[in-house]
Amino acid sequence: MANQLTKNPESVYDFTVKDAKDDDVDLSTYKGKVLLIVNVASKCGLTNSNYDELNQLHGKYKDQGLEILAFPCNQFGEEEPGSNDQIIDFVCTRFKSEFPIFGKIDVNGEHAFPLYKFLKSGKWGLFGDDIQWNFAKFLVDKNGQVVDRYYPTTSPLSLEHDIKKLLSIS
Repeated sequence: MANQLTKNPESVYDFTVKDAKDDDVDLSTYKGKVLLIVNVASKCGLTNSNYDELNQLHGKYKDQGLEILAFPCNQFGEEEPGSNDQIIDFVCTRFKSEFPIFGKIDVNGEHAFPLYKFLKSGKWGLFGDDIQWNFAKFLVDKNGQVVDRYYPTTSPLSLEHDIKKLLSIS
């Protein structure tokens, strides 16, 4: 689980992560994009509705600058037990998702992925808290700064107003 970052990251662009094929992805390639970063799971009660709605958002706004970055995580009820290949197969076959699925990570605890440590370190009160469950969502602006955090039960489509605002779409 290699993850390179600068000593004091200032944005999500300071991170390099692994994709599901174990290749490095420099998040600076997303500069200028609005990001919705989500910890996902295949066997969660929230899986179907979240993937369906994430696909809708991606399809509607990808050409205007929205990218959805999905990070599988098995920390909640062991609801993402498969290998990266199995996860990709599930997501691409069942949901036809076109947004990137990265390598499986931990989002909480001593082995929490550095990107997620950064995402949770925002200045707002809730941000220091651990991720509660699968499908917690972080909305990141075009400068790589976390703008908001949403609970796992928050419908992705309910974020549309916030996404449009960041994309400067009326």
